[in-house]
Amino acid sequence: MRPALKINRSLRQAIPAVAATVFLSVAAGLLIPTLALTDQPSYDTVGAIEGEAISVQGPMNIEVVQGRTKTILRSGSDIHVNAGQARIDLVEGGQIAVCGPAHFSVLKSVNLLTLALDTGIIHARIEGQQPALTIYTAQIQAKPFAISEAPQDTLVGFDQTGAMCIRADSGAVRVEQQLTAQSIVIPQNGEVLITNGQLENLRSGVTHCSCELQLAKRMTSPPTQTEVSRLPTPEEMQKANKEAAAKSPPAQPKPAAKEGPVYQVFMPPLSYDATAKVQPDNFDPQLIVLVRRVRVRPTLIFQGTVKDAPSVAQNTPSATPPPPPAVPPPQAQQPQQKNPPASDSFISRIRAFFRSLFS
Repeated sequence: MRPALKINRSLRQAIPAVAATVFLSVAAGLLIPTLALTDQPSYDTVGAIEGEAISVQGPMNIEVVQGRTKTILRSGSDIHVNAGQARIDLVEGGQIAVCGPAHFSVLKSVNLLTLALDTGIIHARIEGQQPALTIYTAQIQAKPFAISEAPQDTLVGFDQTGAMCIRADSGAVRVEQQLTAQSIVIPQNGEVLITNGQLENLRSGVTHCSCELQLAKRMTSPPTQTEVSRLPTPEEMQKANKEAAAKSPPAQPKPAAKEGPVYQVFMPPLSYDATAKVQPDNFDPQLIVLVRRVRVRPTLIFQGTVKDAPSVAQNTPSATPPPPPAVPPPQAQQPQQKNPPASDSFISRIRAFFRSLFS
């Protein structure tokens, strides 16, 4: 029984050591993912970028949302907008429009967002107080801030001549010269043009910078509203039918069918030889059949009674009596009666002689 007691005591002493080992392994397993996540903290995510001709270098993520691939910018991303416009939807809810050709980089730490602008125009709109936006150029630093919790709407960029234009549509913008530490504040609805990066050369007025078309269209779009469908009532159905009948155009008469003849040509089978330079005429023209199709008009059948045409006497005026025949003058008849031909008197005498003989 002594050896059994020794074994039990050794097991009792080994159980705490095994439990401690298991606990340390589980704790290490839980800490390793946490340490891995610190390499990609969520606070350095800027937002999704969209554009027709853009290229992104540096830290970024690719996500597929509803079948569409989106590029997520992170702190340190370098963006080129080759042409057209690009739009960045910030994770805090703001929007930034970039008009190309443009080149800039983004830096973010928690709620501080910095844009290092090299070329192009940036139009930023931030609804709330976050993120705190700062736009850096080679000599100028522009930092917009809100007035009475109104949205921040700022445009910063370079025109075709290389001058820097700054406009504060909503809120104000603090502009500082990085070399001389001079600073000014551009009030709301103010617009200035800075040449050679010197605040002494500042001019106020209308500039030639514009980057608002795409951004304005997306901002002015009304929010989506949720509607619950229901069955229409009989009154609504009658009203809809009346409106449809009133708006429907009158029915147009159908065009008359073409009565002209239709010709159709039937050709014999043709062949093609890809190796031959000139294709041979290997069909007989007498096998070509020309078919002419016409539409036979139906026989016209008239129903009713046919009346005789009216008499001509009723329509024509009374005819004049024909002239009397011409009577020869009496002078022409008297000589014939006075001088009858001799042949006639001689024959009559002979007839009278023979009659007397046979009587």
